[in-house]
Amino acid sequence: MSRTTTAGRVRGMLAATHPAPAAVVTALALVFAVGVALPAGRAVLVTAAVAAGQLSVGWSNDWLDAARDRRVGRADKPTVTGVVTPRMLRTGALTALAVCVVLSLATGVVAGLLHLAAVASAWSYNAWLKATPLSWLPYAAGFGLLPAFVVAATGDGRMVAGWTVGAAALLGVGAHVANVLPDLEDDRATGIRGLPHRLGRRASSVLAPLVLAAGSVVILAGPPGAVAPVSAGLTAGAVLLAVAAGVVGIRLTHSRAPFGLSMAVAALCVVQLVLAADAVAVVG
Repeated sequence: MSRTTTAGRVRGMLAATHPAPAAVVTALALVFAVGVALPAGRAVLVTAAVAAGQLSVGWSNDWLDAARDRRVGRADKPTVTGVVTPRMLRTGALTALAVCVVLSLATGVVAGLLHLAAVASAWSYNAWLKATPLSWLPYAAGFGLLPAFVVAATGDGRMVAGWTVGAAALLGVGAHVANVLPDLEDDRATGIRGLPHRLGRRASSVLAPLVLAAGSVVILAGPPGAVAPVSAGLTAGAVLLAVAAGVVGIRLTHSRAPFGLSMAVAALCVVQLVLAADAVAVVG
């Protein structure tokens, strides 16, 4: 195998991890770990477990979708261009999953099971639920369980704050609906009928930013004490962007702007979560 081919396959495997969302979820885990004052070694362990889980989720997605992606000519997929094979992705996904199990349980039985439940929900989306009206559920569960896993990994009796679970779940659902928008027609052509596909592009273009903005409001109101001015400003920006996305989605059905605006709202939500990370745990 030539160096060029090897390098190409490495790039293809990296692309198949869905690197942007995987990086965001892994970074959030690290931020939560720092926010709840996990010791450095334990914070690294938690972050590594989440990273392994994200690798398994991304690779399993492209492995299970390989035939569908070829059918619609998804040139952005390495299985379609032939850079990697479904077998390579299957091996990578199962290996990463095994590593995830070991690392997750090393944080503690309760914490480990919470994280493995989140990863299992993501696999259930890839294997089945993405084509059903419950396509949103794995995202709600997976994102909602992330802060619960990190807090449980402290092992000191603290519990995850309810607002954090709710906000993270809303972020997950909104991101799911928004993420489907660019590929809505391709998905339909291969029989995928998740919630956004059933609602249609116009309704989904409104729903995605609305759910994300709701998450921003929860982050604003959830932490105890006075409302932080920075968080209030971020929520105001999220609401304005959400309104703009909804208006464009209604008036210009085929515009890509609602997707971009929804991702901007999601980014503001992530910033808010980062700023409120020290409030994700409460004394039980």
